[in-house]
Amino acid sequence: MPLYEYVCESCEHGFEAMQALSAKPEETICPKCQKANSRRIMSSFASKIVGTHKTGFNEIKAYDMHDERMSKFNKLPPMSGMREAPTEANSQPGPGESW
Repeated sequence: MPLYEYVCESCEHGFEAMQALSAKPEETICPKCQKANSRRIMSSFASKIVGTHKTGFNEIKAYDMHDERMSKFNKLPPMSGMREAPTEANSQPGPGESW
């Protein structure tokens, strides 16, 4: 059974109740004033991802692939300013090279 958070509309008291999914919020009784006039509120929850085929695994894998690619870019020599002006010597393929 899930744990829900409530606020009493009569006395504004906040409380938690473990109830079935089919329980109606307006029928939940406030422990402080004993009135059935409560409103269910949204709350946060925690979860733990275990294994490789769970929600979020693909995003984690994508970040790992990104980090791997960026580490390869770091190994490249730094770019230096402008390119060399084309000349006859550097504009033709060398021996054994093709375009």
